[in-house]
Amino acid sequence: MMKTYAIILAGGRGSRMQTDTPKQYLDLLGRPLLFYSIKAFADWGVDEIVLVCGEGDENYCRETFVEKYGFTQITQIVVGGKQRYHSVMHGLSVIPYGEGIVMIHDGARAFVDQATITNCYKDAVTYGSGVAAVASKDTIKVVDTDGFVKDTPARSSLYIVQTPQTFQLAVIKAAYERLETEETFLLEKGVQITDDAQIAELYCEKKIKMSAGAYTNIKVTTPEDLVMGEMILKSIL
Repeated sequence: MMKTYAIILAGGRGSRMQTDTPKQYLDLLGRPLLFYSIKAFADWGVDEIVLVCGEGDENYCRETFVEKYGFTQITQIVVGGKQRYHSVMHGLSVIPYGEGIVMIHDGARAFVDQATITNCYKDAVTYGSGVAAVASKDTIKVVDTDGFVKDTPARSSLYIVQTPQTFQLAVIKAAYERLETEETFLLEKGVQITDDAQIAELYCEKKIKMSAGAYTNIKVTTPEDLVMGEMILKSIL
């Protein structure tokens, strides 16, 4: 196996959660939500975890996840940036160039399973990338600015993208370095940068591979998601 890194993003404030506590630190079955994301990659056997947190949260993360829960795989705790992709940049910046696989994961996706991580890893080794995704169960409509339907894409070609989004280390580091130099140009063109796969699509020569994810790999965003997440945890613990 190549050396593996996980960048776990935990810098969000979760405004839609209607609480002053960042959603990744909310209690779920007696532990912070973020605990379960870290545990998934630690259990899988990732070599190093880079935890990207909000400014001022560094000591809390070190005391809670390294010292209290003993996640020794966390080798770096870095502060995130203004946008998600800035936080990924900060995480990548502390990983040296070399052969390896890096898995970029949203800390709020606390229910990622081992099979999904493995699928992403294997595809990244073979194809250069492996992005967790599931086929859309719903019909998707493309609408105009007034809410009228413009198009109905074939459902068979539509996937809901999740994390981890996994890449060969040199590939994604080079892509993010290109982004850093062209960020202003992209923003002026109105490009909205939403995930790592999009950046790889822009700057990598290889096609981006979708890997088999799981419908239980939800992202906790609203209070209702915590209720669903508790049900998922109880079914797998």
